[in-house]
Amino acid sequence: MSLLEMIKEPTDLKKLTQNEFELLAREIRQELIQNVSKTGGHLAPNLGVVELTLALHSVFDFSKDKIIWDVGHQCYTHKMLTGRREQMSTLRQYGGLSGFPKRSESPYDAFDTGHSSTSISAALGMALSRDLKGEDHHVVAVIGDGAMTGGMAFEAMNHAGHLKTDLIVVLNDNEMSIAGPVGGLASYLSRLRTDPMYSWGKEEIEGLLNRLPHVGRRVLKIIDRIKDSFKYLVVPGMLFEELGFTYLGPIDGHNIGQLQEVFKHALNTKGPVLVHAVTTKGKGYRPAELEPAKFHGVGPFDPKTGELPPKEGPPTFTSVFGAELVRQGEKNKEIVAITAAMPDGTGLTPFAKRFPKRFYDVGIAEPHALTLAAGLAATGLKPVVAMYSTFLQRSVDQIIHDIALMDLPVVLAIDRAGLVGEDGETHQGVFDLSFLRCVPGMVIMVPKDEQELRHMLVTALQYDGPIAFRYPRGAGVGVPLTGTARPVPLGKGEVLRQGKDVTILALGPLVYEALTAAEELADKGIEAAVINPRFVKPLDEDLILSWADKTGHLITVEEHSLASGFGSAVLELLASSGRENVKVQRLGIGDEFIQHGKPKILREHLGLTSSGIKKAVQNMLKNRRSFTRQKLNIKEIYGG
Repeated sequence: MSLLEMIKEPTDLKKLTQNEFELLAREIRQELIQNVSKTGGHLAPNLGVVELTLALHSVFDFSKDKIIWDVGHQCYTHKMLTGRREQMSTLRQYGGLSGFPKRSESPYDAFDTGHSSTSISAALGMALSRDLKGEDHHVVAVIGDGAMTGGMAFEAMNHAGHLKTDLIVVLNDNEMSIAGPVGGLASYLSRLRTDPMYSWGKEEIEGLLNRLPHVGRRVLKIIDRIKDSFKYLVVPGMLFEELGFTYLGPIDGHNIGQLQEVFKHALNTKGPVLVHAVTTKGKGYRPAELEPAKFHGVGPFDPKTGELPPKEGPPTFTSVFGAELVRQGEKNKEIVAITAAMPDGTGLTPFAKRFPKRFYDVGIAEPHALTLAAGLAATGLKPVVAMYSTFLQRSVDQIIHDIALMDLPVVLAIDRAGLVGEDGETHQGVFDLSFLRCVPGMVIMVPKDEQELRHMLVTALQYDGPIAFRYPRGAGVGVPLTGTARPVPLGKGEVLRQGKDVTILALGPLVYEALTAAEELADKGIEAAVINPRFVKPLDEDLILSWADKTGHLITVEEHSLASGFGSAVLELLASSGRENVKVQRLGIGDEFIQHGKPKILREHLGLTSSGIKKAVQNMLKNRRSFTRQKLNIKEIYGG
């Protein structure tokens, strides 16, 4: 039996020797690699925090203490130690373990996370609740150096330092988030971790001065009269101390014994404490250490070599967007690109390499990214902000107040729109239409395929106002990428198939599911028209209303929340035009958060496939025919 198999609950760790901890760390890494190589997941972040997690669980008792993992993609070892090891083979699979902390999974998961820079705020709230209730337990937030660049983290630290509440923040400093570290804080942490003088503690300085005869003791007395003087001798600037935290570190985040000692010291320190642990992302697996960005979030791979299976099929929407932006950047020197710590994920790396002076990675700071874009646009440039739909949510105020209010020509390229898949509820991009559609002056487009994405990018770059286009994660539908990208007529949809019985308005790549459904319905004698709306705002009102009059039956299909989405816009149009008799069925996502799972499985569950569309059409027309027969029967009875 392996040592890992003997760990049934975290309290079992308290019995281990240091040698056994080191053996256990190796076993955990091997199991992480084996599991993630099959399921995919966040490998490099989890390999980097094995010793850190073991030390935390061996010092604290998280059955009553609280631990909040910032973002949460580094919680796999935590899950293995808290009774979920046997379920790790189901990680990120439909119906299996989430890749992030979830309170519904385990009492050891104190807070659901998935977005960055939230842990200190949540931990402070729990610490304040503890104090108000008179309870006695510890609260720990674990946050990475990338997440620490988020403004919300500093807001929380500023508040915690002011309140002087007992709180422990563990800074997991692995020198990168998904992309490399950005900004002044990254430089500050680099100085801390690379200069050994910075890790000197108060005891070392006291010991040194005490060894100096006569002079040493007098100097110590003088220093003792100066508030916090040792802190300023240890670390010049002392950013964290100035925010009101006791700073401990930097320490080796892979030395379990040292980590345990520092955590015990933190337990006995009053007020907020920051423990600075330096770790290696991908630790213990050479491919992940060499390419931590590649193995940050990875699909299935060969655990022996680290090789990913060859990518087959069409290029991704993201790569098509990135390539077209470079082409347009060659033509227009006013185009600049902005991302929030996601140059690879958003396809902007080629633009950054080609035009380094026109590319800005702001770090994990989405609100800043949008207002930065507003400033650039206000002075005559054409900023393109490429961001995942789920992270764009963090910038609604900036979109409304700083961009739309001044009608500034900022382009929002919304990646990962719709069902993202295995990352689950926190990452599904299903709310952007709702919060953008209500913004005055905002134009919203959705391409049906990767070729139309090229055209919509050109449309956006030529439009003189705020404009957005959303596109899904993963491969395109496989249409040829030919010719020069050209603008799409503003606010105009297109009819892809004629029909007389029902009109299907399908958004984005779901157009192709609608076309398949229409072909299958034709075999059953049902003629369905299929329209690609292209624009959610402004709607092609004439087109939609004309087909509502022709068929009297509309079905809208969208990979988005039904509340305030595309289908809602169509209903509003019909109501304002007085067409109350038109029958409408909306397919999309109801009042629920969508769990993790492969997008194909999730679409089948939601009826967003050709079979789901076909079933909806048949049910709608079945009801119509039943209603018609009832009317005829009534006429016959009364002689009408």
